[in-house]
Amino acid sequence: MNETSEGGAQVTTGTVGEVADEAAIPELVIISGMSGAGRSTAAKCLEDLGWFVVDNLPPALIPTMVDLGARSQGNVARIAVVVDVRGRRFFDNLRESLADLATRSVRRRVLFLEASDDVLVRRFESVRRPHPLQGDGRVVDGIAAERDLLRELRGDADLVIDTSALNVHELRAKMDAQFAGDEEPELRATVMSFGYKYGLPVDADLVADCRFLPNPHWVPELRPFTGLHEEVAAFVFNQPGAKEFLDRYAELLHLIAAGYRREGKRYVTIAVGCTGGKHRSVAMSERLAARLAADGVETVVVHRDMGRE
Repeated sequence: MNETSEGGAQVTTGTVGEVADEAAIPELVIISGMSGAGRSTAAKCLEDLGWFVVDNLPPALIPTMVDLGARSQGNVARIAVVVDVRGRRFFDNLRESLADLATRSVRRRVLFLEASDDVLVRRFESVRRPHPLQGDGRVVDGIAAERDLLRELRGDADLVIDTSALNVHELRAKMDAQFAGDEEPELRATVMSFGYKYGLPVDADLVADCRFLPNPHWVPELRPFTGLHEEVAAFVFNQPGAKEFLDRYAELLHLIAAGYRREGKRYVTIAVGCTGGKHRSVAMSERLAARLAADGVETVVVHRDMGRE
């Protein structure tokens, strides 16, 4: 088998023998998302982690790629396939390929890379390259067309990563956190604090609002600190309704997590917001993450806007 360059996929062809043992079927990750959102970086990260990466593979050939991996005698145990609008004439075959894989109990995940329109425009302008779908129009026209084309795939993705505020090193860290381990947990959660004044996280599956609690920002001696400081956390959880909110939301997440496991959803991003993302949401995210971890969910805490002021 041959790895491909960005110009197109290369797949070794040949006679396929009998169906491989189910235990030999490789793990599969399909990488897709917006052009300019970091697909190449994500693919390179998986390659560095030992995955066999195929770029720009026509979706109709994904089952064939899995079959070839299954016949590699364990040499190709994990395959990552980049599918994007460069292969748009084949893109309609993706759903059929995913359905085919499901009938054969292939362990597969879909990773979707996302970014805001203004960030994507800046990235295309910085490299002075046209968007693959813009044709005779503008970059924004290509981005809009691509969002429309990928909307359904984004909704079905197992993991969505918004790279708008991430540099290359931060994206690689996220990829390492999700894919470096040999043993995958049943469910992984990212608990993200954020500030509403900076906008909602576009990759959030669930959003909780802590603005009903008094703001430590208006307490002079607490203003310089964050929700990571014990004084701030104590102030937040001594307010009426704070502990009750934590208890009830943790119970709700317990119910949701059980449903996600039944439906095969492996990743969830829980956003917890307050006005600036510095005090209340940070303290609540830390306690909520601890509850999830105690419930058997592997949890990562991200404070998106802390220190932004």
